[in-house]
Amino acid sequence: MTTTRTPASDFLEWLSIEKGRSGATIEAYRRDIDKFSSWMRERQRDVLSANEDDVENYVATLRSSAQAENSVARAISVLRGWFGFMLDEGTMTSDPTARLKGVRRARTLPKPLDEQQVIRLLDSVHGSDAMDLRDRALLEMLYDTGARVSEVVGIKVEDLDFDEELILVTGKGSKQRLVPMGGTLRGVIQRYLAQGGRDNFANARKTSRLFLNSRGGPLSRQGVDLIIRKRALVAGIDRSSISAHVFRHSCATHMLAHGADIRVVQELLGHASIATTQLYTAVSMTSLKREYQSAHPRAHE
Repeated sequence: MTTTRTPASDFLEWLSIEKGRSGATIEAYRRDIDKFSSWMRERQRDVLSANEDDVENYVATLRSSAQAENSVARAISVLRGWFGFMLDEGTMTSDPTARLKGVRRARTLPKPLDEQQVIRLLDSVHGSDAMDLRDRALLEMLYDTGARVSEVVGIKVEDLDFDEELILVTGKGSKQRLVPMGGTLRGVIQRYLAQGGRDNFANARKTSRLFLNSRGGPLSRQGVDLIIRKRALVAGIDRSSISAHVFRHSCATHMLAHGADIRVVQELLGHASIATTQLYTAVSMTSLKREYQSAHPRAHE
């Protein structure tokens, strides 16, 4: 049975897989989206045709129903996130919440793994069967490139240029960028593509996707999340603190901590705005202060 994809389901899946939101948070978002969708249907309006007046009238309806202001603020935040996602994905051409007044939720700092945790996780995947080779190449790809999980599962074998050591990544809105293929990543991908690796998956020749599932079809975002949690358990890393998006956070934070130019990190991650990348400088500064406090002999005088 084929599951029907909707703008809401795509957004909620993105929150779960790429943002690592909890099940309770996803359900809360779903309820707020369902309420707005039902309100639009009652007015014989389609969500994808929503405009600023629709959203403002909906918020006014929530306030007039004596809902707590924090519930209204949460509903506004959910709608902003949902419409922003659809705008990024090209599902909508304008954001009806762009001028909506309300309490904006402060942007939280990304939560990366520390470098030793990443190394421990990657080094724990050292088997030689097809699954082990795939998982090591997958995790290395996520960390080394900082690519979004949706971008990684979309990579095709022909997107790999071993001579130039580059990978063609297709991001949001079908925008493409080239990212470097480091020596370690190149090695694990080549081992995965060699005999006994990718070709051992059933029907491997029927798809050009680089990463395959156990049935030989393209690996899904949910599949990536399951692999990460399984490997984190083996490596002794708290599975609730790790997701594909955490690898992206870790890549950016560790590069900046080692002196990378912020514009380079912006290009690598495919951020449209450098303001998004600048969040990682705050993480790096937080880490720097923590290390200073613990290591400098005069930090506490």
